Parts: sequence; structure tokens; C-alpha cells
Amino acid sequence: MSKKTRNHIIALACLLAFVAVGVLFYANWVVQKPFAIVLFLTDNLTTSTLAASRIYENGADSRLNLERLPHLGLVTTHAADFAVSDPAAAATAVATGIKVNNRSVGVDSAGQPLENLFDLARKAGRATGLITNAAISDTTPAAFYAKSGDPQDSETIAAQLVETANIDVVLGGGQADFLPEHQQGRRKDGRDLLLEMRRKGYDIVQNKSELENTPAWRAPKLLGVFAPGNLAFADEIQSAGGQPDLAGMVRAAIQLLQYNRKGYLLVVDSGLTGKAAAQNEGERMLRELIALDQAVASAMSFAGADSLILVVGKQSVGGLRLNGYPFRDDKGVSVVGINSQGIPSMTWSTGPGTAAVGTGEVSPASEPSAVPAPVAIGVAEDGIVAGVGPGSEQLQGFKDNTDVYRVISKNL
Repeated sequence: MSKKTRNHIIALACLLAFVAVGVLFYANWVVQKPFAIVLFLTDNLTTSTLAASRIYENGADSRLNLERLPHLGLVTTHAADFAVSDPAAAATAVATGIKVNNRSVGVDSAGQPLENLFDLARKAGRATGLITNAAISDTTPAAFYAKSGDPQDSETIAAQLVETANIDVVLGGGQADFLPEHQQGRRKDGRDLLLEMRRKGYDIVQNKSELENTPAWRAPKLLGVFAPGNLAFADEIQSAGGQPDLAGMVRAAIQLLQYNRKGYLLVVDSGLTGKAAAQNEGERMLRELIALDQAVASAMSFAGADSLILVVGKQSVGGLRLNGYPFRDDKGVSVVGINSQGIPSMTWSTGPGTAAVGTGEVSPASEPSAVPAPVAIGVAEDGIVAGVGPGSEQLQGFKDNTDVYRVISKNL
């Protein structure tokens, strides 16, 4: 090898080393990933329910907190096998970035386990948090830690949470899935999962006061279970015996997770929205969406200005519509019941409300549906995604729910 060739090789090597150092510098110092990532999931966040929630809350001229988020898109939510997704497939698509069959929780169409956002967050050194106002073993939160082909097998799903024990903060309902029958639970295997979590180093809290008094000076390992089943609906939370609301759980989780120097990923499931929709309880469903909106405001206040915050309508149930011509300033009870045109203000496509078809009386809490059913079923409707922070601009326009996974995974 000639001296000239050797010098060329040395120069090339130096150039490549310089470029590599530049790339590393750019990736780690110029393009900073968000310290906090907060993902909100809910059923029935669509254009029609967003308008209805806004009007119900404070009239047609009002704006919800989530409407302050600068980036907005629509996401398709179909499953791998059906055009209308169920909660399991919808949540798994967001959690893993893979379309799966209905009834699949954290597994692909062949039943194989899938890597999810929490797996990626832990590899990146981030703390993780999971919040729901339904049961912790419910389908949507389960998609972020469990692997199951049966979303109704809550005992096995709860056991998977305990056996892995790798989420730093977990808050929600469903205490009965953690306790044996002789302790007023419903586990038939006799296991006390709360005791098992305590032995793994977790603090166990069971009411709002205990949650608020959790020490924040050390790395969090916290399991909060605040009700035997789902938590109380937003219109009942004040009389629910010390249960925290969704906004309060978000605030507490952020305060605990923010001390991890590599940041955190927090997933928040507004699970009661879909529960209300399944029973045609329109006013209650709107209140749950407003409770979600208050939780979004809590995240915006406590997570910091450079956080990535996303709010995703993962699927739609029942098909609510606000009908007629309410006055511009009408709100609250003024847009509930029979409107000024003599027709129901709120109606549903399917579900147990049956006054519209004359097949019986409707519960005072529910609104009529066009097609009677024991519970409302899913409808084909795109969900809203709204966001702020690094990467959220990629979710503008028409997207798929798996795109939410891709945006978050790139920012972990």
C-alpha cells in the first residue's frame, strides 16, 4: 500500500468518525426527546361527541381543554379481522402498533405475545405509569401489560400484572380481581395479589388520602386500588367514599414519576366513558368525557411545557347524537331530555334505551336507541387524536391508530 493510499484511508476514517460524533451529538443534544409522555385513551371521542360535550359543559361558544391542543387528526380504528374493533383489539393496536383480531389482548392474530410501549419505555430507562377509572384488569389497561386471548378473564390478567410487577405506578379499580373469595374478592385460586405486590416492594394505597400522602422522595413502586370494581362515575365521585378522580390520579402519578432522570411514560384510560355508552347513559357519558378533559388539563399543568401529550379516541360505542336546535347558550340539563322540537335531545344507534321504538320504558338515566340491545355495540366511526409536544404534528390529518404507537415509540 502506498503512502498516498494510506493517507487517504486515514483521512476517510477521520471523516467517518467526525460524522458519527456529529450524528450522536445531534441525536442526543440537538433533537431532545420529551421528558414526559402522557397518552390518554377513551372510547367515544369523535367529532359528534366532542361537539355535544362542549355544548353540554358550557354552551356552543365554549372550548374544552383538549381543544387547546394544537395538532388534530382522525384515526381509523378497525381490527385485523373486523371493520369495527372491540376494546381489546383497539387498545392493543395503540399499545403495540399491530392490528390484531377482536378479543386479542397484547397478542397477535396467531396468539403470540407482542412487545408494547411499556416494554420500550423500560428499555429506554423511563419510569412507567398506568391509570384507569375502570378496573385495572379491564381490557384497555390490560393491553399494556397482559397477553391473553380472553379479555374477560380478569383473574388471569390481574395475575399477569403481579407476576411481571414492572410498572412503577398503577392506579385504578378492580380490587376484587386481586383478592381471594374469603377476603371479599373473586379469585378462586386463593391468591392474595395485593400481598404479593407488597412483598415485591410496592406500596399499596386504597383511598384518595393514602394516594396523596405517598412519599415522593424515592423511586415509586405504587399500586392503588380504590374500589372492588370500577371507580365511581364522575357524577358520583364526591359520595364514593374517598375515591380519587381521574385528574387527581394523573396529578399524583406525574408527581411520583417525574423524579426519574430519564423521564417517564404515563398511560391514562378513561374507561368509564365506554361503560356509560354501553348503557345508553348519554348525559353520564358526556360527564365522563368532561372528566377526561379535566385530566388532560391536569397533565398540561404538571407535566411541563415540552411534554408529549396525546388524547386518542380508540373506538366508538353506541353511536350518540345530539339532535335538534338547542339555543346557543343552552348547556347542562337544557340539552338533555325532550328538546324544543319535541324530539329526544340525545339518541343512540343501539343499546338498552328503547323508547324510540316503543318497546318499553327507558331508565331515567338513559336515552332512547333506534335498535334495542342488552348493551350498545361498537359503531364504525373514526376517533379523534389531539396532541401537543414533539412528534404530535405527525398525527395531523387522516391516520391509523397504529400511528399513535409509532409516534410515541420514536420519542421514547
